[in-house]
Amino acid sequence: MVKKEKSKIGRYNKWGYIFLIPFFAVFVVFQLIPLFNTIYNSFFENYMSGLTQIGPNFVGLGNYKELLSNGDLGVYFKNTMIMWVMGFIPQIFFSLLFAAWFTNPSLKIKGQRFFKTVIYLPNLIMAAAFSMLFFTLFSRVGPINKMLISFGLIAKPYQFLSNVWSTRALIAFMNFIMWFGNTTILLMAGMLGISKDLYEAAEVDGATPTQIFFRITLPLLKPIFVYVMITSLIGGLQMYDVPQILTDGTGDPMRSSMTLIMYLNRHLYSKNYGLAGALSVILLLITAVLSLIVFRAMDFKKETK
Repeated sequence: MVKKEKSKIGRYNKWGYIFLIPFFAVFVVFQLIPLFNTIYNSFFENYMSGLTQIGPNFVGLGNYKELLSNGDLGVYFKNTMIMWVMGFIPQIFFSLLFAAWFTNPSLKIKGQRFFKTVIYLPNLIMAAAFSMLFFTLFSRVGPINKMLISFGLIAKPYQFLSNVWSTRALIAFMNFIMWFGNTTILLMAGMLGISKDLYEAAEVDGATPTQIFFRITLPLLKPIFVYVMITSLIGGLQMYDVPQILTDGTGDPMRSSMTLIMYLNRHLYSKNYGLAGALSVILLLITAVLSLIVFRAMDFKKETK
């Protein structure tokens, strides 16, 4: 009898492994092999000089030394992190606010489905279309400048895309608009998963809504927070399409909006595959280290309570 049950379980397990084969096949072909190929290419000198192909010649860590010594990597990393932080802070703030409103039954907000749809819609718009829209709105002859002049707020058109901080702010604002709806949905799912008994017990004990939010909701949302922060950080380090289109690939003014992926794309465009591979590996390590720091920081807070 036991043998029959084991054989039946074995047959079910066999089908589970069969259904997993397509995932592993796609993962190996489109992720694992390209990853090892990138690491391999990072140790070679391989680029075009005019019409002449140089390499591939093995240079060991030469590409890594060149990237780490010229100073551009640090500048573009700082640009990327500044614009990510500028977009992430309002993103997490408004996402928490809307998620708390929509999941609070005592507020009885009407038209919740409509508002949720409107909040999530920017996430469905292509970043290229979004960037072109903002490029038109905030150009020197765009409607924003015309409105500001007509209201008497400025005397002449303001060069939004010629100022360091206004360009960074526009890029951060676009990333915030595009992604805070997705973050709101995730936080709402986390809040709806919290037992109502905890809230009822807190209300019976005389806890205020603010105390309930900070003492019950936020601590129980920690797993969602970790996921949101790490995925947002990875997305921020991969920031490319918005600044690329908004600045026409130059990262101006004064390279202040040039991101790491834009820097990587320059090497790929010039067919310098060795430096591009080394930069990809460095970017992978940066992402892994920062993600680990975020994870450990959230875990540390848990241990100290």
